[in-house]
Amino acid sequence: MFQMRLLLLAAVSIVFANLQFPRAQGMELLLSCGSNATADADGRRWVGDMAPGLNFTLSSPGIAALLAGSSNGTEVFGPVYRSARVFTTAAWYDFAVLPGNYCVRLHFFPATFGNFSANSSVFDVVANQFKLVSKFNVSEEVVWRSSVSGSAVTAVVKEYFLAVDTHQLQIEFAPSPGSFAFVNAIEVMLTPDNSFNDTVSRVGGVDASELSSRAVETMYRLNIGGPALASSLDQYLHRPWHTDEAFMFSANAALTVSNTSGIRYVSSNDSSIAPIDVYETARIMSNNMVVDKRFNVTWRFFVHPNFDYLVRLHFCELVYDKSSQRVFKIYINNKTAAENYDVYARAGGINKAYHEDYFDSLPQQVDSLWLQLGPDSMTSASGTDALLNGLEIFKLSKNDKLDYVLGHIDMGNHRRNSKGGKRISLWEELVIGSAAFVALASVVLFSWCYVRKKRKAAHKEVPAGWHPLVLHEAMKSTTDARASTKAPLTRNSSSIGHRMGRRFSIVDIRAATKNFDESLVIGSGGFGKVYKGEVDDGITVAIKRANSLCGQGLKEFETEIEMLSKLRHRHLVAMIGYCEEQKEMILVYEYMAKGTLRSHLYGSGLPPLTWKQRIDACIGAARGLHYLHTGADRGIIHRDVKTTNILLDKKFVAKIADFGLSKTGPTLDQTHVSTAIRGSFGYLDPEYFRRQQLTQKSDVYSFGVVLFEVACARPVIDPTVPKDQINLAEWAMRWQRQRSLEAIVDPQLDGDYSPESLKKFGDIAEKCLADDGRTRPSMGEVLWHLEYVLQLHEAYKRNLDCESFGSSELGFADMSFSMPHIREGEEEHHSKQSGIREDSAP
Repeated sequence: MFQMRLLLLAAVSIVFANLQFPRAQGMELLLSCGSNATADADGRRWVGDMAPGLNFTLSSPGIAALLAGSSNGTEVFGPVYRSARVFTTAAWYDFAVLPGNYCVRLHFFPATFGNFSANSSVFDVVANQFKLVSKFNVSEEVVWRSSVSGSAVTAVVKEYFLAVDTHQLQIEFAPSPGSFAFVNAIEVMLTPDNSFNDTVSRVGGVDASELSSRAVETMYRLNIGGPALASSLDQYLHRPWHTDEAFMFSANAALTVSNTSGIRYVSSNDSSIAPIDVYETARIMSNNMVVDKRFNVTWRFFVHPNFDYLVRLHFCELVYDKSSQRVFKIYINNKTAAENYDVYARAGGINKAYHEDYFDSLPQQVDSLWLQLGPDSMTSASGTDALLNGLEIFKLSKNDKLDYVLGHIDMGNHRRNSKGGKRISLWEELVIGSAAFVALASVVLFSWCYVRKKRKAAHKEVPAGWHPLVLHEAMKSTTDARASTKAPLTRNSSSIGHRMGRRFSIVDIRAATKNFDESLVIGSGGFGKVYKGEVDDGITVAIKRANSLCGQGLKEFETEIEMLSKLRHRHLVAMIGYCEEQKEMILVYEYMAKGTLRSHLYGSGLPPLTWKQRIDACIGAARGLHYLHTGADRGIIHRDVKTTNILLDKKFVAKIADFGLSKTGPTLDQTHVSTAIRGSFGYLDPEYFRRQQLTQKSDVYSFGVVLFEVACARPVIDPTVPKDQINLAEWAMRWQRQRSLEAIVDPQLDGDYSPESLKKFGDIAEKCLADDGRTRPSMGEVLWHLEYVLQLHEAYKRNLDCESFGSSELGFADMSFSMPHIREGEEEHHSKQSGIREDSAP
């Protein structure tokens, strides 16, 4: 009898639980807000929040508003986006739930509902004790998401994971003063207990623990290398998966692989983490026959600063059936998250799906999260490809807050005073605004009169030049800065300073370029166009005019002037002057008659350079770079060494150009300069690319690529050739390591070169491209050995008829790359005024 009562009690309890908490195991409550009818959307049935008998209460009915227009562009959720619940005062939904972990999604469609335009709403949302958003504006969220994803966003869906330890989940909407809150749809779903582990591997440190008590916001969910996956494929939480192309730093650095059969989970518990479709595709570094990988596969994501993030990586080996065939490193935010990572070994076989979680923190002002997969040079694995199938990025709550304000919202006429008091009327605003305008106008007028008076008194003692840019202390004492912008262009005209160069007027620039005649354009780039012009009775110059639409123009303009104002060398392109009138940013350089080094190698139809001319050009460029690295106290790193930035004058003398990306080197107590990645793909130092740590050896790497480009006369990245030849550095290094560089040398040289000089030339390039920057030679050492290459070639030409020719007979020893010095003083002398070496050659 007693047992029967227990059974009856248990049965009643189960019925009660099912009544109070629908679908307690896998509970899913889908609300169409502002509606009293059911709707089918996203393959599921949505219930209107006005329908009776639901397991939630609403503190205030607010306003049930209907869409004023159509919901085009949102076909999947269109039926539930036709209505919205609008709140003009704080209100909340109280859901009756079982204790557990829940996924909550809030849907916001930026449209007009009744008399309310969603784009003008500003409000906060709090779920239990967690603040989800603050001063949320759907239009700003749409703009932000569209900018980071590279595609148009029609609606905003905010997804959160919350731990609920009571029988109540409360979601409160609190509008900002003078505004309103709204929501189109709400999803509440019970999640599996294994969705998030309490302890996660911290990047570069001890494991992070006690994560289960923190709220989570989904920032990104990507199917790497595959198509977008509809939410209907996820039987547990209906999670959509997006593509990753928009977030890749360079799509050329990776290929895709796929396998649509035989994939299974490592653990049955993993089936709720991601659908099997995610693991059917992946990105790998490149063709697995290419042994020497030079670049990591890199993704960049814009996130909210000053938060902790959980990065979930999804893996499934789709190709190799043995361990140690694909071993790589994982970097998160330029820190090593995992070494010797072997997907096959960790999964225990091929076609086995699993995930790995990592934890990292972003400081204030850092809004980018980087993920990179790259080769592990320390492993003995036969393969160096990396692989990734899926990726999720989650933001973790901090002090019970997930909110981040994207920007300021203009509340129109609905303003309050600074103390949160009564609303200010339009009449009061006009009076206050008029008074403020009069006061401001008075201040401006007084300031203008004062400045005008001071200028007259100084009588041109104040330079008429470019005031916003202060280059260095030496300029402050110059007496040559009195030149007027209206002064005629003569050979003896004054300059802003002996280092800064001459200040041209826009009238003179227009005259020199025939009003920027397109027929005078001799080059173009990210900064703008370069014109051939004439100044001072026939002196030919190159005039670089900034593109007014170029966002980086001003910064590069200032950097270029700052660098060239401090530098003088025979192998650096000289800056003659500048112009900064009428919102123009113009630089005037010496004219380099033969153009770029690249144009004489391939693609332009110009006669090919001889081997000696190529060596001479490399020596000249190396001298310029060596001067940059050693001529100043901290040195200067060019950061964009390539054949289009090596120019040739009428005598084929090579000079380094374009200093817009240059950086001052590290101090004595530092090993590198931490900076964002800038440069040209194909020339980038992989160590700098991976760690964002810039050194002089980054220039050395780029110069090594230039050397191979000079020898082979082909682009550094050529997508038209077979896959294993696309990257010149990889392709040439394979031949060089086999000591067979002559097999791919430029056929236009027609064998007219010394085999010994080519061998030494290849050795130099190989050393420059060392994976570890510390083992690369300095530019001084590179220069010394290039001069040795030239001597080998010239001796070969002199002794061409001598069959016993060899370097030992010429009296040369095969010097190693440990040369501690470079011959200095032969072409350079020390400037007493600036402390910087300047070339004494004409």
